[in-house]
Amino acid sequence: MANIETLIKTATQIRRDIVRMVNMAGSGHPGGSLSSTDVVTALYFSVMKHDPATWTRDCKGQDVFIPSAGHLAPVYYAALARAGYFPLSELGTLRKFGSRLQGHPSVSHGLPGVVQASGSLGQGLACAAGIALGKKLDGDNTRVYCLLGDGEQEEGEVWESAIFAAHHGIDNLVAITDWNCKQIDGDINEVAGMGDLQAKWAAFGWETIVVEDGNDMESILKAFDKAVTVKGKPVMILLHTEMGHGIDFMAGKHGWHGKAPKAEEVALALEQLEETLGDF
Repeated sequence: MANIETLIKTATQIRRDIVRMVNMAGSGHPGGSLSSTDVVTALYFSVMKHDPATWTRDCKGQDVFIPSAGHLAPVYYAALARAGYFPLSELGTLRKFGSRLQGHPSVSHGLPGVVQASGSLGQGLACAAGIALGKKLDGDNTRVYCLLGDGEQEEGEVWESAIFAAHHGIDNLVAITDWNCKQIDGDINEVAGMGDLQAKWAAFGWETIVVEDGNDMESILKAFDKAVTVKGKPVMILLHTEMGHGIDFMAGKHGWHGKAPKAEEVALALEQLEETLGDF
């Protein structure tokens, strides 16, 4: 388990990876990838029980991560590579023809670490709930973690899955909301206001944990420590994050949801992000 300082350095490097990957691809989704970098880093380098050396897609005896918001592929791939699932050099192939690093995660390309294809918004929680229930039935005492966007929760399947998980008491399921209040068309509250997400998830029978600063590593780790103590029902961790966090000209701006930075913008971004583990 890494200490907080090491986790912060890892997250900073992953942010560098994201910016460079999306620039090299000429397309992709940096905004939400940057807002969720801290929680994904915490999962892969502190919270989850996993081992790339023995990983198989059935994940028996290992925790599972499902990025329901599959457009956050840049942060997902960067974390997998930094954790040792595949060579760092492969990050430079994001969205290239024939690459294993598709624009949205795919299982058909055989990329180690990817359990479930994702990208059709709203479907990931259903998959995660099914996997988690399967683990319980199989006597596998590990957990499933699922990352959703806040805009994604405008999809009805999310709430069908919420009912299912609560009904079956799937307490080895921990969902996370990247609550950055932005989506491709603008501010969440202007597009289709979600209102009080904590009250909604609690009403659906979930234990809810709110993190006021969802980009603070210590606060994130405390939330996961609390989540694993909950018995009898699934958990939703609601992280108040910032779109484009870590880069001043991207921060809080929905326009960076799906926009590749140009070379001069990459240079400006990298000036703000220390190279801590070495670039790919």
